[in-house]
Amino acid sequence: MKKKNILLAALVMPMMLMAQPGRVGQPQMQPQRQPQMQPQMQMQRQPQASTIDEELQKLLVAQSAISALYVEEVDEKKIVEQAIIGMLEELDPHSTYLTPEENDKSNETLMGSFEGIGVQFNMVEDTLFIVQPIPDGPSEKMGILAGDRIVTVNDTAIAGVKMSQEAIMKRLRGPKGTKVNLGINRRGVDELLHFTIVRDKIPVNTVDAAYMIRPGIGYIKVSSFGATTVQEFEEKLSELRSKGATSLILDLQGNGGGLLMAAVGIANEFLGRDQMVVYTEGRRSPKSGYVADGRGRFRDGKLVVLIDEYSASASEIVSGAVQDWDRATIVGRRSFGKGLVQRPIEFHDGSLIRLTVAKYYTPVGRCIQKPYGKDVDYGEDILERLHHGELTNRDSIHFPDSLKYSTMVKHRTVYGGGGIMPDIFVPLDTTRTNQYYRNVTAKNVTLNTAMQYAERNRRTLQRRYKTFEDYNREFQVGPDVLKIFLDKAKDAKVEYNEEQYQHCLPIFKTQLKASIARLIWGMNTYYQVIQELDETIVRAVQYMETGQ
Repeated sequence: MKKKNILLAALVMPMMLMAQPGRVGQPQMQPQRQPQMQPQMQMQRQPQASTIDEELQKLLVAQSAISALYVEEVDEKKIVEQAIIGMLEELDPHSTYLTPEENDKSNETLMGSFEGIGVQFNMVEDTLFIVQPIPDGPSEKMGILAGDRIVTVNDTAIAGVKMSQEAIMKRLRGPKGTKVNLGINRRGVDELLHFTIVRDKIPVNTVDAAYMIRPGIGYIKVSSFGATTVQEFEEKLSELRSKGATSLILDLQGNGGGLLMAAVGIANEFLGRDQMVVYTEGRRSPKSGYVADGRGRFRDGKLVVLIDEYSASASEIVSGAVQDWDRATIVGRRSFGKGLVQRPIEFHDGSLIRLTVAKYYTPVGRCIQKPYGKDVDYGEDILERLHHGELTNRDSIHFPDSLKYSTMVKHRTVYGGGGIMPDIFVPLDTTRTNQYYRNVTAKNVTLNTAMQYAERNRRTLQRRYKTFEDYNREFQVGPDVLKIFLDKAKDAKVEYNEEQYQHCLPIFKTQLKASIARLIWGMNTYYQVIQELDETIVRAVQYMETGQ
């Protein structure tokens, strides 16, 4: 009976947790300044207890029968998990089950930190290559350098043994205050170097880049919405304002979302007091709205928000809010269309269900969620958009009049029904790349080339170019770098095609220059180089400068 009681409790939990606030797929975190929440409550009739009891009894009888009578031994934990997964698969694409391990992993980025040694790394030829020690992290404090290669962890070899990246990370991570011994190969040093690193909390930044893209125009790239996003954004915004930024480009391209309150906090930076940011509503979740508190730090300057087909969830909350209030111009391509609210329901073993309980709506009432169901190939939606021409031609995107809405201030026409449609459409240029480019990218040839070149020439580059600005202005990718690139491609068994190589050479050169900059001067500089390849950024700057 004990097992039955546990299962019964687990199955009843969803009904007991309906009163918690809505989230974007993860546990809710409060931003530094929480905008007001104005819930609108309404009574809803609960299902009859007898109906619930009958369905629960069927599940319990099935589980008990399998456990007691099945011809062979069964993994009861596994079959219960599969039953839960099967139930969720009948619902929607975003109701999911996570094991305890998956739950811990997914929370790290959103919660803003993890515990470990503090390095960014890539695996190169079965060796862990340190791209960059995290500033002020335990590795940097002990003298670990970009370009170092970790070959042993606690006297166990991790290089040349085909150990998985996950297994290596398990050895490097651990509770704060514990020690790990590293054996490191460093270019120019013959013997193996030994370091004892005391693990610590490592911040996970969600703002990838912030810089002045033009005089008076700041640029901020937000990669996801986590617990520290609002604080990170405010710090970067203050830096840009001190450098003369009166206009801002907020880049949410490729941002798949995160915490609801982080999205509300970012939107709050741009909106006036009592302006609605987003509201949620579901069959058994009363309507709840989030409004701005009027204390945002960028309520007046010119604002452009960049989105693409991979901008989802929290990204769509922000872009939808500023579009509905005519606060910003949205540039790019139609966003993903993920507007379902998941509520985490945790089990005693640390596993959890993310159960969809409501939908997101923009201030004017647009539903963000795109269609789903048995007749919709949800997972292939973006590929379908490409085939239908929606990523390359605005005229290929059609919205029925029933999905037409008017913005709050200028009464411009906007559309619901899935995703946020930009005000300025930037088509995807499918002619810029080819099969040779895709093969090179798949084999990580560009980054591997940059790492080898930076490792061999780090000191020379730092002596020649005193600042990143000097490097960006003067450095050109020459024959020496391209020889490494072609050798790496050959070693990776990428078949050479002269015509296709020449066609993509300008892209390769820019990517190599950006990757080398990142290895020497950090991630922020990578974006300052690579931006010239991003037509959406180029178009946004043009709009900022000309108004057209």
